[in-house]
Amino acid sequence: MSDLAAQVARAPGAWSTGMPSASLGCRSCTARCTVTASRPAHPVPSDHSGASGASCRCSATARAGGHGDHTVASSGEHRALYGSGMATEPTSERVEYDEFSMFHENASEYGLGYDGPPVVERTATVLGDGRRISSLRWGDAPPEVVLLHGGAQNAHTWDTVALALDRPLIAPDLPGHGHSDSPAPGVGTRPDASAADLAAVVDELAPTAELIVGMSLGGLTAIALAAARPDLVLRLVLVDITPGVTGDKAKAIHDFVRGPATFPSFDDLLARTIEFNPTRSESSLRRGILHNALQLDDGGWVWRHRRDDYTAMGDTDDPEERPDITTLWGDLQASTAPLTLVRGTREQSVVDDADVAELLRRRPDATVVEVDAGHSVQGDAPIELARIIEQAITEGAAL
Repeated sequence: MSDLAAQVARAPGAWSTGMPSASLGCRSCTARCTVTASRPAHPVPSDHSGASGASCRCSATARAGGHGDHTVASSGEHRALYGSGMATEPTSERVEYDEFSMFHENASEYGLGYDGPPVVERTATVLGDGRRISSLRWGDAPPEVVLLHGGAQNAHTWDTVALALDRPLIAPDLPGHGHSDSPAPGVGTRPDASAADLAAVVDELAPTAELIVGMSLGGLTAIALAAARPDLVLRLVLVDITPGVTGDKAKAIHDFVRGPATFPSFDDLLARTIEFNPTRSESSLRRGILHNALQLDDGGWVWRHRRDDYTAMGDTDDPEERPDITTLWGDLQASTAPLTLVRGTREQSVVDDADVAELLRRRPDATVVEVDAGHSVQGDAPIELARIIEQAITEGAAL
């Protein structure tokens, strides 16, 4: 056993597992999102049959369509923002998508019981400046957990984990991701700025949540949230992230995110995704793409996240544009919230031994859990991650 491994083993509560990894009805949301008559400024499109005169609470927006706008931007509008980068002409075949129609696939792939569709709705929090942060709300009881996804992902990355937990929770789309509006002008996806937006979401939807779980960029945002609003972060689980991450450590992720801005067909997008995620099943990657990309009016595809908003974790060639996330070490050290770090042990992980050592130096009370997974633990080992989250909740309840 290495010195570091011994230190991890000695950390209070530390344990390691070697177990194997066991929507668009209105073109930006689905007919199953919550509908209310209180927001006439956000009209429900004709797809929401029977909801005439009401308004949709989802925050769905085509990135070029404006804040809270259900309009699917034209190919020209998207390429003006994202560039083309396509070697061939796009196809015109339409791919059907309902964001709430695939939960049975998640359950089947991981051997989870499935008695029918879970109670899930898409809702939105309107911020003080009028921007909307969209969230998936699981269950109809007060949320006990908040799940924050990583950069260039969206709330559906947690679907299997949420099914396995079977607890009321919320999974927001971070600013500039999924169905949420862009960040405030000039701040990008800086963790402190995203934390300010997410504080309003947690205040509104999950003020009594027992646990915040943050993966990658979501983890950095959770640390910033714990510093700004410790009352909202009673316990914290970080998934394959520390403030010690650098552009070099996350290079493979950045290479994927910085790839072609648009794709001529779904198959082209799927092929590239498989190339960068060789350990994941094709079915899971197909679901992930449907949740995380938009089909343009000419049949081509573009990611939902705004590339120009995404500068976290050093994802820029200009050093002056890189946010200094190392300051979050001090915030993490100052936090009194019980802390768990989930570290992937595969080469795709962005957490190294030095990061773990620094975390334990600053937070010797932390629990470190190693899982047979890459960076996206929720995709590689969702059942194991759900068990870790459950343990963090139950152990906290016993304190």
